Amino acid sequence: MKPLKLTLLLLSLVSCLNSFGQEETNEYLEFNDRKNVVHGVYIGLSTRLGEIDGNTTYVGELKVAYVANQQFEVGFAGNFLYSEQDIYNNERGRYEDIIVAYGGLHLEPIFFSKSKVNLSFPLLIGAGGVGYVENNFRDPDYLEEDLTSDDINAVFVAEPGVSALFNISRYLQIEAGVKYRFSSRINLPPTRTVNINGFSAGIGIKVGVFNMGRNRYKKNVQ
Repeated sequence: MKPLKLTLLLLSLVSCLNSFGQEETNEYLEFNDRKNVVHGVYIGLSTRLGEIDGNTTYVGELKVAYVANQQFEVGFAGNFLYSEQDIYNNERGRYEDIIVAYGGLHLEPIFFSKSKVNLSFPLLIGAGGVGYVENNFRDPDYLEEDLTSDDINAVFVAEPGVSALFNISRYLQIEAGVKYRFSSRINLPPTRTVNINGFSAGIGIKVGVFNMGRNRYKKNVQ
């Protein structure tokens, strides 16, 4: 009888251990090693329509930025602007439009970042150059003229705005917003336009990874 009792005792012990092991595998500790800060990076392209002195103005923008915890962006933004001013230049005997290239520090606090639609307040602070160009691109003499330092003014720009951000996926955002551009004074002949202040509105796309390190990890309870 003793061997039989010993065998039954061992079987019972093995069964208990097996049952305990199965229950253990169903229990996990869940943790996130980047819970405090979620990192992100992206490249953005946008186009806007606006005005300078009441005349139609087109703006294209390129941004490269780092996103901290889906709540704040910091990076670089570069803009190219073309404004249909049709200003007559007596010295050159032609009508001219304004072109501007400017760029600088991009800052953007983001609110409601956990929602599908976010609200943000972008700000660009930077500098660039402004000049006049012939508005008749079909003129064969247009491409033969070289710009000199007298044709370009340095300009300092601050451009705040408000945007709606639509989170399409972890890798894609669509933005739509309005901005107002403040600039320092310019002094170029002809001098009808004294600055490049003005509103602009448009849409853009951001492509990157907005929540790197957000995945949670599981580990069996010991």
